[in-house]
Amino acid sequence: MELTKEYIQNLRQDYRSAGLTEADVDKDPITQFGKWFKEAVEAQLFEPNVMTLATADQFGKPSARVMLLKGFDENGFVFYTNYDSRKGKMLTANPQAALVFFWPELERQVRIEGVISKVDEETSTSYFHSRPKGSQIGAVASTQSSTIADKTVIEERVKVLTEEFSDKEVPRPQHWGGYLVEPTYIEFWQGGSSRLHDRLVYEKVDGAWAISRLAP
Repeated sequence: MELTKEYIQNLRQDYRSAGLTEADVDKDPITQFGKWFKEAVEAQLFEPNVMTLATADQFGKPSARVMLLKGFDENGFVFYTNYDSRKGKMLTANPQAALVFFWPELERQVRIEGVISKVDEETSTSYFHSRPKGSQIGAVASTQSSTIADKTVIEERVKVLTEEFSDKEVPRPQHWGGYLVEPTYIEFWQGGSSRLHDRLVYEKVDGAWAISRLAP
């Protein structure tokens, strides 16, 4: 198979599994997200909590990467990372973010935009110690996003820390913890035939959620 320009241009999928109407969705977008997320889990999709996190620096230069959702409730959506990483520095300079979930098997996408804040230290510490010990040590060992000479730098650091904490608890580093995305915009996208997709949007208006439909 040759990856020609024409071949790539003609890559497409016609979505036919379902539709989405205003009567189908909950008045609260977090509740609606929970419904869709539960259906993604029950469908046994591979890592249904995978999401794209988009950030921008103080000049508006964007950056995106794949992350894992680690919780959500009426306050918003939570993920964890190194505060000194590139994304962490961007979020300090410009505390806004966008999340995208795509569940192709269900022909669904959810887009979330909102403001960022750090979760409290107790919550970050509790989650840190719920992780496998190897992951805890990895978080301590890695100066995420910094330039290193080669992989052995990290491997040697992990080896030293593994021995140091073989019989004791790994302390959560202060530069590692959670972020909360408090949503101001949530879009639910259901694929439709001939690109006539359903797009229902929730936006905060005077502290309440308003629902509208967007053209596909």
